[in-house]
Amino acid sequence: MSDIRAQLENRLTLLELPDGGNLVSRDMVRALVVEGDEVRFVIEAPSPEAARLMEPLRAAAERAALSLPGVSRATVALTAHAPPPSLKLGQHPKGGNSSIRPEGIASLLAVASGKGGVGKSTVAANLAVALARQGRRVGLLDADIHGPSLPRMMGLNARPQSADGERITPLEAHGVKVMSIGLMLDPAKAVIWRGPMLMGALQQMLSQVDWGVLDVLVVDLPPGTGDVQLTLSQRARPDGAIIVSTPQDVALLDARKAMDMFRTLEVPLLGMIENMSFFKCPDCGHEAHIFGHGGVRVEAEGLDLPLLAALPIDLETRLSGDSGHPVASGESPVARAYGALARHLIEAGRG
Repeated sequence: MSDIRAQLENRLTLLELPDGGNLVSRDMVRALVVEGDEVRFVIEAPSPEAARLMEPLRAAAERAALSLPGVSRATVALTAHAPPPSLKLGQHPKGGNSSIRPEGIASLLAVASGKGGVGKSTVAANLAVALARQGRRVGLLDADIHGPSLPRMMGLNARPQSADGERITPLEAHGVKVMSIGLMLDPAKAVIWRGPMLMGALQQMLSQVDWGVLDVLVVDLPPGTGDVQLTLSQRARPDGAIIVSTPQDVALLDARKAMDMFRTLEVPLLGMIENMSFFKCPDCGHEAHIFGHGGVRVEAEGLDLPLLAALPIDLETRLSGDSGHPVASGESPVARAYGALARHLIEAGRG
């Protein structure tokens, strides 16, 4: 069977596409099955329009399969991705000040930071996974439109599809429904949009995505206090915001501004997370405070807010995020810390 599969793939590399490449190099062969003397597979075209022009190629692929020694029957089907809904990315928002909060979502949590580089997206991804492991129905929206990193962290690289041409079906990973602008655009291309376009994209990812019924939707916001935060706060009315910061003063300066924004917009502050709080040497157990220590705790106490977690900087968290398997999906001490955070939010009625 493996010989037939290898021979078939070699034959299919000879079938060139009009716009370059071949069926194998363009990764268009799906569901390849070899059973006895029968071969079956699907050619997946990039669009219905392309599929209509590929019937000669389908027939040629079927003949190539039948020409192999030991193959007497071959079935090759031609299919195509359903067209995405009319999500014209970057369009201006619609509906004035009407609500864009999806129906069926019990709790909407914003994960925010004053500045970038504090691990906010890492916290958002792992919190979503930890909540799902507690049996919650969880969605994760990557609203960091200029720097979408959640597809990589969650191990996703497919483009979301639409069953009806109107609403997008979010992808799923680690028990979490996920939507990100990074799944809709070329990952090598920068998003060069002004404020209204960002606000429109956020509206579309909330209202044109089929989130279904969720216990909680975790929204990973961009750093700062800009248009995306303002639109989410005013038109989706989050049930709470969690502020992520590292311990050093420079990060806390901006965290204070983020918290002031949410207070001004009347979004409840659920508490703070001190990320990269310490580094524990895996060899000797020594604990080092690379970015200082306790600054977020002091800040939270001064504002009468809970310190929800003090998370370490460690190699496993980085490797897990880069590999698409969030650390919260495992059984490490960091995973247990995220589990405790998830349980706290559930008990508080926010998860």
